[in-house]
This record gives sequence, C-alpha cells and structure tokens, in this order.
Amino acid sequence: MAELFGGFPAPFFEGYQSTSPVEKNYSQRKPIYQLYHILNHGLLFGAHYITQAKQIVSDIQRQM
Repeated sequence: MAELFGGFPAPFFEGYQSTSPVEKNYSQRKPIYQLYHILNHGLLFGAHYITQAKQIVSDIQRQM
C-alpha cells in the first residue's frame, strides 16, 4: 500500500529496509498485494480503478 497512490518518500523505504529487509522476490508479488486495494477503490470510486485492476490482472497472467 505504501507504494500506491504516489507512495512514500525514499527515506521511509530506506528506514524500512534497514529494520525489516524486503524479500528478494517481493517485486513479483507486489502486484498481487496491490490488486486488493485497487479493487476496493474500484468499488468505491469507479471506472479508472477498474481499468487499472484489469491491467494488473493481465500483467500477472503474463508473468505466469
């Protein structure tokens, strides 16, 4: 969630990484984690987020 909607500043991620390192394959799982929040926003706010959710699902399918 911290990387959605503009994200947090770089010092946040540097501090996070220094205390709880991100696993090496995180970047592959990140779209799945973010999909829930995008779908929730689609339910609340509509079309733009639904389009974004479809794109994320397509991207995930291509990686499989």
